[in-house]
Parts: sequence; structure tokens; C-alpha cells
Amino acid sequence: MSDKRMSMSRKYHLKSLMLQVAKDLLDAEVTEKKEEREKYMEESCPPLVLPHTKEELQELCRELHAKIDVIDEERYVLEHKVNMVVNEVKDLNIKIVDLRGKFKKPPLKKVRMSADAMLQALLGSKHKVSMDLRANLKQVKKEVKEEDKELRDVGDWRKNIEDKAGMGGRKKMFESEA
Repeated sequence: MSDKRMSMSRKYHLKSLMLQVAKDLLDAEVTEKKEEREKYMEESCPPLVLPHTKEELQELCRELHAKIDVIDEERYVLEHKVNMVVNEVKDLNIKIVDLRGKFKKPPLKKVRMSADAMLQALLGSKHKVSMDLRANLKQVKKEVKEEDKELRDVGDWRKNIEDKAGMGGRKKMFESEA
């Protein structure tokens, strides 16, 4: 009988290799996200150049306020959509719970129904043939054994009472001595 199980040291070695691969994948994912973030920031937010005069500084502030307003509107719209979806999910969960609670299976009652009536109920008016389940049964003649005849034809129990008395007929001996 050959044992096909791995040794414990082999298991631990494979487990450590798997953990090392998983750690490398996670590190690669973190660096990729960081690079994506930096790339997005470079595209979306150009480096800030501060103007030297008061009018140019006020114009820069107006541009920044306009961009902030646009971003706030987008955030508000997205937040509203998220809240609608969350509320819809909550409503659907409540409906699911209600449906589970309302429709309990009723306890079924036993109904006496013949095979004909059952087929009539299942098939409707298509069923016209009456079904006699006993028609195809095999006829068996009952043989009466002689032992059964003897047991049935015992006759009157009062005859030969001494023969049928308990203790194998010794009852007669005890009665005569007393």
C-alpha cells in the first residue's frame, strides 16, 4: 500500500513558495496603482504656477473655483446615483424577506381519491378510460393444509378435559390424592 501524501517539509516549502509569489503579486499591484495615480495627477493637475500680479492671482482663483464647482456637481450626481442604487437594493431585500415570510407551505391533508378520480383531476376531460387496478392481478387459489384443518376442527373443549389438563395429565393424580 503506497502512501501518496506529501511530507510535512515539502508542504511547508510549497506553502512558503506560494506565499512568496502572492506577496510579489501584491507588491506589483501596489506599485502599478501608485504609477496610475501619478500619471492621472500629471494629466489632470498641471503644476501650479503662481502669477506675480494681484489680477492674475484673482483670475487663477476664479478658474480654480469654477473647476471645483464642476467637480462638486459631478460628485453630487454620482453620490445621488449611488444612494438610489443602495436604496433600491434595500427595498429588494425587504421584498425578498416579505415574500419568504408570507407564503408558507400549508400542511397537506390526506384525500381519499380513486385512481380514476386522480387521473381525471390530472388529465381533465381527456381521461375517459376507467382504470381497474385489480383486473390484472394474478388469481391465487388458497390451499388448505391438513394441520390447519385439525387446529380448526378441535371440537368441544369440554370433551376429554382430563387429557387436556395441565402438567401432561398429572392434574388427575393430584386431585385423587387430596
